[in-house]
Amino acid sequence: MLNGSPAGQSSTREKVLRLLQQSGADLTVWQIATGLKVHPNTVRFHLDTLTTRGLVQRVPSSPDGPGRPALRVRATAGLDPDGTRHYRALAEVLTLALSDVPDRVELAQRGGRAWADRLLAEQPASHAAAPESVLMQVLDAASFAPEQTGPDEIGLRNCPFLELVGSAEQIVCSVHLGLMRGTLDALGADRTVVRLDPFVQPGLCVAHLAGRSTAA
Repeated sequence: MLNGSPAGQSSTREKVLRLLQQSGADLTVWQIATGLKVHPNTVRFHLDTLTTRGLVQRVPSSPDGPGRPALRVRATAGLDPDGTRHYRALAEVLTLALSDVPDRVELAQRGGRAWADRLLAEQPASHAAAPESVLMQVLDAASFAPEQTGPDEIGLRNCPFLELVGSAEQIVCSVHLGLMRGTLDALGADRTVVRLDPFVQPGLCVAHLAGRSTAA
């Protein structure tokens, strides 16, 4: 079903789109209406929506008689931007594949560092902000629900990848560790995250910080 409309409208809209995709040709409103046995105004209504969404485009046509040339449309080459997605399945496939790689921990941390770079770019922090304060902001933006549980600890009350932990805990935790280390490295912090302990209590993971000399 195409999103955002009642079931009946979505069903007809899907039929209009499928007819254009399967025909591979430029069709007029009348040809579509005849093929689907619906009123031309119904076809025009759905074509307006499909065109706005970039799934259908109008095609210039020459007049074949008196009056304005008939409107012709064709399906675009792109896929439906509102179609069904299975990102969790993709994440599961990638984590399972990564689990068999010898340097999986390093690769997962590298992915976490890349994530840190992206988050920092999306919400640049004030130069006056302390690196660990910025880290808390980054973790909050990434939905970890962080809290300061001690002078050298950050508690994480939520895991955005919780469904993957059962089959790939090491990979998931390594990504999180890479995110935190990458954030502090990018900010030139004098401390880093030396360890991440998962589920030390129900609903709580704890990241431990230490000076870089101590960590080394």
